Amino acid sequence: MSFLTLGIETSCDETAASVVADGREIRSSIIASQFVHSQFGGVVPELASRAHIRLIVPIVRTALEVASISLRDLNLVAATNAPGLLGALLVGLPFAKSLAWANKLPFVGVNHLEGHLFATFLQYPDIGVPFICLVVSGGHTELIQVREKCRYRVLGETLDDACGEAFDKAAKMLGLPYPGGMFVEEHARQGRRAVKFPSPQIAGLDFSFSGLKTSLLYYLRDHREFDLADVCHSFQETLVDALVSKVALAVDETGVKRVAVTGGVAVNTRLRERMQELAGQQSLEVFFPDRSLCTDNAAMIAACGHARFERFGPSSLALPAFARQPIDTEPQMNTDEHR
Repeated sequence: MSFLTLGIETSCDETAASVVADGREIRSSIIASQFVHSQFGGVVPELASRAHIRLIVPIVRTALEVASISLRDLNLVAATNAPGLLGALLVGLPFAKSLAWANKLPFVGVNHLEGHLFATFLQYPDIGVPFICLVVSGGHTELIQVREKCRYRVLGETLDDACGEAFDKAAKMLGLPYPGGMFVEEHARQGRRAVKFPSPQIAGLDFSFSGLKTSLLYYLRDHREFDLADVCHSFQETLVDALVSKVALAVDETGVKRVAVTGGVAVNTRLRERMQELAGQQSLEVFFPDRSLCTDNAAMIAACGHARFERFGPSSLALPAFARQPIDTEPQMNTDEHR
């Protein structure tokens, strides 16, 4: 008999629900993206929250229907509780708690970053540990040593902007649509490294992308005419340089030869190519989840929730939402009598 987890994700501008069996088999994964934000060049938190309120019920209902189950068949409800936009989290999180409470099901809160990490376990259930995971998205850039499921060591993180945010802000400066990463990548394919942007390197394993973003701003200020493809190519290569070099440094410092890359920016083809080049140079194993698992989804939340439930038990129904929370935060367990 399979153990069925319903995962719910509403940390930003995707409303997602998924049913995952035994923490590894995706029975359904339904995602509604909010294209309304494209006209503003970035996510508008209030609009995101309103869209989640409108979409959460039909998305969850569809996830159950696609999985061919009812609420009575579920064994666990998991939802993102941090980090993210508070207004967005405060749609999916209380909805998941209420669903669990009404149906006498255990509930588990999931850190969104840990969810991204579990996309790797979904794609590669037999991946060996330890491994290094580079989590790169619109809101996060972190290097994490995965010692085992639910046990991590943060090696480095961004001190300012996330790399996905840098991509989006660059696209906005260049007059490209939001979300900008895919459009920068598209134009970069036609360009060459003709612009020398300063390397966003800092000591240790932390990241910093604000300087790179500012250098693009100054370049555009000083060059009214420029080749869009060359600028996109040069910007992307400089950013990818920083990511790959930090991974190489983390491998040297830890001796860990397995590397996973996940999060929205992990769909970038050039990043994948450069990581494969690094793998060949340093005899590494490199793992990329399927692109559908790299962007925000609820399957990763369900898989993570299942693992945390097995290890720690249910979360408290009083578990709050947090705009920021590190991946290695201790879980707030359920001390209530009611499960």
